Amino acid sequence: MFEDDDKKTILIVDDEQSIIDILVYNLKKEGYNTIEANDGVTAVEMAIEQKPSLILLDIMLPKMDGLTACKKIKSAIPNIPILILSAKDEELDKIVGLELGADDYITKPFSVRELMARVKANLRKSEPLTVVATENKDKKEEHKIEVGDLLLDVDRFEVRVKGEKVDLTVREFETLKYLALQPRTNCFERTFT
Repeated sequence: MFEDDDKKTILIVDDEQSIIDILVYNLKKEGYNTIEANDGVTAVEMAIEQKPSLILLDIMLPKMDGLTACKKIKSAIPNIPILILSAKDEELDKIVGLELGADDYITKPFSVRELMARVKANLRKSEPLTVVATENKDKKEEHKIEVGDLLLDVDRFEVRVKGEKVDLTVREFETLKYLALQPRTNCFERTFT
């Protein structure tokens, strides 16, 4: 892409052009680049090809629904933040969306100010960790964090406890990584040893 590398790119996926227009206007005003898709199939293709910083994703889309698109995107790019924007406001809809990998769920109609705050918060959470280098460790291990029997591979977004892989959402991984980097407490050590 030929954009300013310092600007983050947001993929907006909605089949209502008026909503896309509002989001583009407000995101650009905040300094973000935007790309757009009007259906789920195009959204998955654009996400994989262009690797945006964050995705705003409607659920009710033509060609492929947003929940299926979310699942496909997360399986291809696990660390990309996805915020679902949907008119469906039932608790079950929110739970399903979050369990399929969405990082946040916002119901329509939404407050633009709240949406911008959530975009910023989710982008902050997804920023790469500053590398924790340990003396006498080769480069492959610089991006790994070990606490007792817990091993976090920051590059692969993998967690292992006693050698067994544990599947986590991005939010869970980031929370665990944050806790692992804090000065160790007896409680944290006891949990993973």
